[in-house]
Formats: sequence, C-alpha cells, structure tokens
Amino acid sequence: MIQVNDVGYTYQTKYQKVEVLKNVTCTFEYGKYYAIVGESGSGKSTFLSLLAGLDTPTIGEIVIDGVEIKNLNRDEYRSQKAAMVYQSFYLFPLLTALENVRFPLELNGLSKKKATEKARLLLNQVGINEELEKHYPRMLSGGEQQRVAIARAMATGGKIILADEPTGNLDSKNEKIIVHLLAELVKKENYMVIVVTHNPFVAEAADRIYHMQDGMLGEEKANVYL
Repeated sequence: MIQVNDVGYTYQTKYQKVEVLKNVTCTFEYGKYYAIVGESGSGKSTFLSLLAGLDTPTIGEIVIDGVEIKNLNRDEYRSQKAAMVYQSFYLFPLLTALENVRFPLELNGLSKKKATEKARLLLNQVGINEELEKHYPRMLSGGEQQRVAIARAMATGGKIILADEPTGNLDSKNEKIIVHLLAELVKKENYMVIVVTHNPFVAEAADRIYHMQDGMLGEEKANVYL
C-alpha cells in the first residue's frame, strides 16, 4: 500500500517559490488500477515523480508498505519495487528488446542465462515473440516499444507500475492493447498501476480516478469522467 498524507511540494525559481502540490492525501492499494487526470500544469507528473521517489515532498509524507519514502534507499526502491513507464518509451537504443528487459534482471543479480530466460518469459507475456525480441527499438512499432517498456518495468520484480501518459504516442489500436495489458497485470498478478493521463479511454479502465487541479487532488467515480 502507498499512503500519501498531507503532501505538499514547492520549488524555488530565481524570482519566486512555486507551490506545485497542496495538501494531497490519498491511498493506493495493490490489485487496483488508478488514473490521475487533470490539465497540463496541474501537478500530475510531479506527483507521480514523488511516488517514484525521484524527489521527496516539501511537507507531508509518502509511506510505501509501512516505510516513509524519505527513509528508503530510493535507488533500490526504483530498481526492485516500483518502475516508471513513459510516453516516450526510453528504451536503450543500442540494446535489443531482449537485452533491454534482461538489463535490470542482471543488475539485480541474476546470471545472464537466468536473466535471459526470465526476460523471454516477460516479453512473451506482453506479446513480444522470439523474432521481435531480437529487434532494436528503432525496428519496432510504438506499441511494440511500449510493450517492451512494460516488460522491463515488470523485470524489477516489484508490483508497482507508475505510468506517465503511456499511450500518448500510440494509435487507438495499440492504446487498447496497452490499457488491456495494464489492467490484466492488476487483475491477474495483483499489480498496483498508477497512470497519469489526458486520455478518457485510459482513465475509463481505472478502478479509481483522481482528478488533480491546481496542485490539489480530488476523487471521482470512473464513469463520471466520460
């Protein structure tokens, strides 16, 4: 479980302090798919970066499975427990699909042989076959690249996926594939998936929708968004 308690985030520019998040309180559980919606500049991506441990709140606390995020080794948290998926995929361009997924497995101590076997299983799970696994990112479609990115996120071994506009560069067909894939991970494998999105279709699939406006978070029912 992730518990967010009265979180605020402020940064200092040359001329002023900017308050991005204000009094954010909410809870995220395993086995559920969450969407965070709102206008550009509302604080959605900043909030996701705090959940990923890329920064820490100015005030308040984020508690991950009973441990306050400021007390975690945040590099280990991202390499073993939670993973980010981005709109632009961010695959390593000089590594094949298989090598991209194998990389975090080897970082976490698996031998090359065992990491290769595990990477193949994960790629197969997201619909990337043995032929496509040999391809470099530039040889894959956008949808295929995003599936590889999700498999790489799954390779951490953790059950938290934080996705920032994961279908933003995809056509409607691949958008549906990615949303279905994320929903299946939640239902069948007890993942916690938190998605920042502008897309009504992506949000509609969520168990809970949080609406962010001017740095403040409010909850709405999924069917209200459309």
